[in-house]
Amino acid sequence: MTAARYRPGDGAIRVDDVPRPEPAPGEVLVAVAVSAVNPTDWKARATGDAAEWIVPNQDGAGVVVAVGDGVPDTRVGERVWVWQAQWQRSSGTAAEYVAVPDARAVRLPDGVSFDLGAGLGIPAMTAHRCLFADGPLTAADHVLVHGGAGAVGHAAIELARRAGAQVVATVSSPEKGALAEAAGAQLVVDYLREDVAERVRSWAPGGVVRIVEVDLARNLATDAAVLAPGGAIVVYSRTETGVQPPRELMSGNAHIDFMLVYTIPDTAKAAAVADITRALEAGALTALPGPRFGLAETAAAHDAVEQGATGKVLIDVAALDER
Repeated sequence: MTAARYRPGDGAIRVDDVPRPEPAPGEVLVAVAVSAVNPTDWKARATGDAAEWIVPNQDGAGVVVAVGDGVPDTRVGERVWVWQAQWQRSSGTAAEYVAVPDARAVRLPDGVSFDLGAGLGIPAMTAHRCLFADGPLTAADHVLVHGGAGAVGHAAIELARRAGAQVVATVSSPEKGALAEAAGAQLVVDYLREDVAERVRSWAPGGVVRIVEVDLARNLATDAAVLAPGGAIVVYSRTETGVQPPRELMSGNAHIDFMLVYTIPDTAKAAAVADITRALEAGALTALPGPRFGLAETAAAHDAVEQGATGKVLIDVAALDER
């Protein structure tokens, strides 16, 4: 098969012909139609054992073509979305085939495209944890999503709206604002041109109960100004600079939570997968548009994510079906 791969440390991606994997017991073999690129995919290339070749990318979508012992043969032919394919493993979705544990290949409901399925995984599961780690949301709740045009932000808006919550999203351009609005945000604030705290407080006088946070150092003062008493700021992206928590957070009995989707409890991962699947079945999730690349252009796809491309970066691996 054809696969993109690199050696950790060096990180340079090349595309080679390599042996097709066979599914081990408890695994399925997926013929990949679309692979998705996340920030952690390009960041991971700098670390690890340089003696090992790594096929990158955690997320993707395709068709089950073979199963290992212990997996029902009825899974063959199933359209699936794949999550955390390369977590603690050497083979990700930037290849024509990938073998993954049975539970990490989830059936795509009828009518759901490979593009949408490939873009779930890390972003949608991260968004789910940020929103629901503290419990359910209701129609009385207001949620602030920073970076509403990003993959996590897009999923957070849609999952929060499905739960009935009211959602405000921040963006940095009219183009990104249109993406956040399309996802269902009821208020969109351009943080480069508007006072976010003022706009959010006017919209939600009682404050927001959850904040999905991509840049704690930049946004903490704003977050403290708009968070409801007892609310949570959930941070899913690494903060490179130190922060001084504002006193309002203490007086409001608020909390700042940090999360990494790879290491959340297995029960939380299972709950996220189940809720995401129900949302797909209900037609509540949509694909986030963005740049597309071919498998031979995997390095360029990683560069695009590193450089902050707007939308979801996808890699077309094979034309298995209508996307």
